[in-house]
Amino acid sequence: MSLLDHQLELLSPAKTAEIGREAILHGADAVYIGGPAFGARHNASNPIEDISALVEFAHKFRSRIFVTINTILHDAELEAARKQIWQLYDAGVDALIIQDMGLLEMDLPPIQLHASTQCDIRTVEKAKFLGASGFSQLVLARELTIEQIRKIRAEVDTPLEYFIHGALCVAFSGQCYISHADTGRSANRGDCSQACRLPYTLSDSKGRVVAYEKHLLSMKDNDQSANLEALVDAGIRSFKIEGRYKDMGYVKNITAHYRLLLDEILERRPELSRASSGHTRVLFTPDVDKTFHRGHTDYFANGRQDEIGAFDSPKYVGVELGVVSRLGTDHFDLVTNAPMANGDGLNYMNKREVVGVQANVVKKLGDSTEGELWRVFPNEQMRELAGLKPGASVMRNRDHHWEASLQKKSSERKVALQLALSEDADGLRLTLRDEDGITTSTHAAMALQPAQHAEQAEAALHASLGKLGNTMFEVDGIVLSLSQPWFVPSSAINALRRDAIAAHEAARLAAWDRPQRKAPDEPPAVYPETQLSYLANVYNEKARAFYTKHGVQMIAAAYESHEEAGEVPLMITKHCLRFSFNLCPKQAKGVQGVQGQVRAEPMTLVSGDERYTLRFDCKPCEMHVVGAMKPGILASPPPSNVPYSPLTFHRQRPRA
Repeated sequence: MSLLDHQLELLSPAKTAEIGREAILHGADAVYIGGPAFGARHNASNPIEDISALVEFAHKFRSRIFVTINTILHDAELEAARKQIWQLYDAGVDALIIQDMGLLEMDLPPIQLHASTQCDIRTVEKAKFLGASGFSQLVLARELTIEQIRKIRAEVDTPLEYFIHGALCVAFSGQCYISHADTGRSANRGDCSQACRLPYTLSDSKGRVVAYEKHLLSMKDNDQSANLEALVDAGIRSFKIEGRYKDMGYVKNITAHYRLLLDEILERRPELSRASSGHTRVLFTPDVDKTFHRGHTDYFANGRQDEIGAFDSPKYVGVELGVVSRLGTDHFDLVTNAPMANGDGLNYMNKREVVGVQANVVKKLGDSTEGELWRVFPNEQMRELAGLKPGASVMRNRDHHWEASLQKKSSERKVALQLALSEDADGLRLTLRDEDGITTSTHAAMALQPAQHAEQAEAALHASLGKLGNTMFEVDGIVLSLSQPWFVPSSAINALRRDAIAAHEAARLAAWDRPQRKAPDEPPAVYPETQLSYLANVYNEKARAFYTKHGVQMIAAAYESHEEAGEVPLMITKHCLRFSFNLCPKQAKGVQGVQGQVRAEPMTLVSGDERYTLRFDCKPCEMHVVGAMKPGILASPPPSNVPYSPLTFHRQRPRA
């Protein structure tokens, strides 16, 4: 089925099918995962067989599986991508998340298509166009405010998806080319070099240093926990967690965190419902601070905010644990606000760097009015811990006890089931009806004998039928419709129950109605623009044909085509370093002592040998990081995972 307007979908990431299963058990209504190739996380690929098994598991709970094919494709890759899509369709996948419009011009199965965040959906016009072109779900840009989302929803009937948690790309998704320009590794092709996490020095137009060796393009992590209901009211229906590179513990923790928050909303809002089946029972206390993050921000959801950047470090420093009280030759003592465990991961700041410490052995020395006193014997030599001294604050980014709770069963998910036992001419019949209205009936032939002890016999039948144990079901009622109390051997009733449960699981799978592709409008919708620059990421002839069909007259090639030799914006971002350092012209308006017009003059950003110009477009509040592709990359063939022979043009016919 497609996502309905009253349904709320929690969408979790999965690096592997195993993580995908746990995401579903911890409350995900849908999971997105990479296929064998062409995903925007090239190190998070999965074979078709694993995805097929995940699909079967998910559909039992009415959860959906989406596969990412969200890179731009070279002409040489199109046929391989088409074949992979058919394999994914045959495996039962519910939808593809795509960026390359060339796929819409190919012979594809009737599988639903979702427009990736790489499509850079920021306007009503673009959202309407993509909905009219056959997309069944739209992943909006992370930079949108709640009010902007509300305006899009008012004009668009296609279900809207929005990132609510995880790492933030500083650039508008799909509008970052800095990695390819410097290293030949294209973010639009799933191979980002993470230039935004490097340290930079920022200088103004007169060469004065504004910030030295700071991680100026590194954002804190997205956290919309406080905005969930506002996003619901604005029209978001799919709530997406970032993290296809994240580990099992992260996915369990963050999925469970948002499952509990959404369930609380659903409890108060009967007009809304969960997008999949079952009840999730979380067996630990989720804590967003316990797994990887760079600090928390709701980014631009409520407008431009101060301190959205993780300028000091792009690493996970964890939560504050305590203060160093004393140094020894092979240990140091800590006054902590919480218990410790062997194997805890600690860190502290030394100048501009985060120094990690592995707590090999810890011993509690006692308690004080300031907290617990612990002695830490680090895995490292004490002389290696530069800058560690009494009074230093220590953080914990690996809580061994807490992580251990996630390594065992940490959640269960059950579908409510009603059981009715009746008799017929030659035995018993067990009828099952689940919360989705699916009904099955299983018969077992047996000779029935009157029970000598009626109450005891009925109690035994109730007990045997209620043993759903490790199945996906929980009892929602047992009815015995018998003409008289019968004695039934426990082995017989248990066998009937097992057969009935197996048949019902099969029936749930058979009843799954996979959503069909949305038909595009006819005649074809007109694209909002008539000219496209390299920013449109047109990398193959099929994509060019798509835009031509939709009224675009001039189409430039994608940056990865190596046709942009000069300086161009390599990154376009809503993050503004002028604003971060109180140098924004809008900030200066009305400030006492500021005379004349403050201009947003260009600035310079330097990291190692790389040098970029920052230009500021103040009307839409955007910053452009400007630079040029390195000559060696420019001269190389455009990248493709499928070998091809690039065309070579000669001034005259080559001699034989």
